[in-house]
Amino acid sequence: MKWSQTHLYTLKESPADAEIESHKLLVRSGFIKKLAPGLFTYGAMALRSLRKFEAILRQELEKVGCVEVLMPVVQPKEIWQETGRWTTMGDGLLKFKNRNQHEFCLGATHEEAVTDYIRHDIKSYRDLPKIIYQVQTKYRDEIRPRFGLMRGREFIMKDAYSFDLSQEAAHDSYEKMYQAYQNIFNRLGLDYRVVQADSGSIGGDKSHEFHVLAESGEDHLLVEEGSDYAANSEVCMSQPSIAPSVKATGEKMAEIETKGIRTIESLSSYLNVPANHLVKTMFFDISSDPKKHQPIAVLVLGDDEVNPVKIKNLLKLDLPPEPINEAQVKALTGAMPGSCGPVNLKCDVYMDKAVESLPEIVVGANKDDIHLKNVVAGRDFKVKQVADFRLAKPGDKGPNGGTLKSYRGIEVGHVFYLGNKYSKAMNANYLDANGKSQIIEMGCYGIGVGRTVQAAIEQNHDKDGMIWPMALAPFHVHICHLDPADESANEKVEALNQALAASQIDVFIDERKARPGVKFKDADLLGFPVRVTAGKRGLENGVFEVVVRKSKAKHEVEISKAAEFIQNLVRELNEQ
Repeated sequence: MKWSQTHLYTLKESPADAEIESHKLLVRSGFIKKLAPGLFTYGAMALRSLRKFEAILRQELEKVGCVEVLMPVVQPKEIWQETGRWTTMGDGLLKFKNRNQHEFCLGATHEEAVTDYIRHDIKSYRDLPKIIYQVQTKYRDEIRPRFGLMRGREFIMKDAYSFDLSQEAAHDSYEKMYQAYQNIFNRLGLDYRVVQADSGSIGGDKSHEFHVLAESGEDHLLVEEGSDYAANSEVCMSQPSIAPSVKATGEKMAEIETKGIRTIESLSSYLNVPANHLVKTMFFDISSDPKKHQPIAVLVLGDDEVNPVKIKNLLKLDLPPEPINEAQVKALTGAMPGSCGPVNLKCDVYMDKAVESLPEIVVGANKDDIHLKNVVAGRDFKVKQVADFRLAKPGDKGPNGGTLKSYRGIEVGHVFYLGNKYSKAMNANYLDANGKSQIIEMGCYGIGVGRTVQAAIEQNHDKDGMIWPMALAPFHVHICHLDPADESANEKVEALNQALAASQIDVFIDERKARPGVKFKDADLLGFPVRVTAGKRGLENGVFEVVVRKSKAKHEVEISKAAEFIQNLVRELNEQ
């Protein structure tokens, strides 16, 4: 393809609303253009990259027996009501009415739609298993769309759904898709990690995320050194370290005056007690009804933080609970935050298991400027449940004893075992070999198509522009044709183009009437793996200059040998 044959216009300056490099580069290169917040037009170059990724997805999914369909973006209210998500999805679901006043939403996800699709057809155990997938547009009404394709409102996703006879069979499908995902991301040549994760509002109790590593990643990952354990910090398990010197005094609970002390740091200094020997009381609202409140208290060590996702999972909530505000804390406890504790509370009290290692604790007295010492769980207050509520941190010991190391990641894929959450709610059943009705077991598997393409750029760029991995590059070779008015030069460039095209190498030719410096800058910005310079001086000497975008390595290659040299170079880069 020639530059003049496409619609491509580059920019010198980054857009004001772009916060991360990949977003800036995709806009500057003309790959995407904003139509409205969170809505983008994909240019011809971006679309080529997306289509290449989609081809990889289809190849690997069809190897494991997946069947492609295409479901509507517009979905009726009724199927979402069957699962209860018409309400629980909240404002993220864009709802509207048609001219007949029937209510619909734009598909934020397709669990309901796909369950409705199969439930009318699957009758017998002979009809299963099945894995159905699509590549389709989704819409989620993000409060603050940002980072370009990373967190847009409208985006392209590959979503797949498995349907099985039993939990064991569903786990087999899960493992099959897990391996397919590894094959997909291995082909992209990206540095990625697979981590244990929370299932979020989708549901299910088996979940892994696929993350492309990048410093700007929104997700915090913890990887245990010396083991295979890795998890999103939201669900990461760890072993809290408690000093063994803590001993019980055996004394009764007593008040301590702590005037003006509102933080663990100031309390630690005042009492000359380490923060991990103190306990803080945090309050959350676990009600699913926004018009009602159901506060709970969670106790953690003073140097720990509460993980709301772990509360959600333990209590089987739809979403992680929000902390209650200062006024609500005062109304519940009679004191301001910082002076609150579990004694005589009129709500359920949950305790992190690390707190169990302290035989006596210091907590707020639910009176301003007063704390209690020598407090004993079970004696002085009732604990509803002890569990892991703490947010794991780098440096903690992981579940296998290794140290947890911190990474930043961009989530690009997620696999869930759903169980029968949707099939039960929507009466998706089958008759087993004995003629008895059974509920279908389901799994869900998503990959953000545009998100992965942008994540590849976030991981692979430099100060000059993008550095495309071979598998996703819109074109493999970028020819900077510096003398398009010379017929002899045109013939040499076209001959090279034809020879490379015959080897399935995609070639982009910049034959604009522009200065060499402009063409070189744009070539670096676009970031295709190999650049070929066809200049007057080089052609007179019988050579093309070949430059590897990533390493900047330069080669002067005889014109007659250029096609073979570039073919071998592309093959090498593809294998890296």
